[in-house]
Amino acid sequence: MRRVGERMQKIRQILREKRGSSFPLIVAVTLCLVIIITGISEYFRLMIIAQGVRDAVQDAVISTVNDNYDDVYHGVREGYSGGYQPVADDFEESLDYGDIYNRLDTILGLEQSGGYHVKTISDGKMEFRIWDLDVDIRNAPIGTGDTASSRFKVDCTIMLEVPVSFGGKLLPSMKIRIKTSGGYTPKF
Repeated sequence: MRRVGERMQKIRQILREKRGSSFPLIVAVTLCLVIIITGISEYFRLMIIAQGVRDAVQDAVISTVNDNYDDVYHGVREGYSGGYQPVADDFEESLDYGDIYNRLDTILGLEQSGGYHVKTISDGKMEFRIWDLDVDIRNAPIGTGDTASSRFKVDCTIMLEVPVSFGGKLLPSMKIRIKTSGGYTPKF
C-alpha cells in the first residue's frame, strides 16, 4: 500500500511540474506554420502557372495578329486599317485565324489528349491542361474614319485547369478562363 501511495505522489509531482509544458504548444504552432507556408507556396505555384499560360496565349494571339499584317489594308489617308484584300474595284475581308493551339503546344510543351492540350510533369502526372479555345477577330470597318473602331483586334479566351496539390484529393482543381487581346493599329 505504501508503494502505491509513493507512486501516486510521484505522479502528482510530475503533473505539477511545469518543465516542458510548452512543448505541445510549440509542436502545434510549428504544424500550423508549416500548413500556412505550404498553402501560400501552393497559391504561388497556381498563380505562376496561370501567368505563364496567359503569357503564352498572349504570344500566340500576337503571332496571329502578325500573320494578318500582310493583309491589312493601309488606309493612311482615311486613318483606318483592317484585314482586307483588293478584289476588282472593291475590297474583300481577309482574315487568318492562325493555329493558336499549335503555337501553345510548341511554347508550353503540351500534348494533345482527347479534347485537351495537357502539360505533364516527369512522373506522368498532369501539371495543367487547356481547352475550349475561342478566338474572335474584329476587323476594322472600311471607310468609317472612326478612330475608336478602326483597330484590327483579336480577342482570345481559353479554359485552364491546374490540379491543386495541397491537401491531397480534398481540394478541387483550379479552373479559370483566361482572356487575352492583341491588336494592330497603324502608326502612320
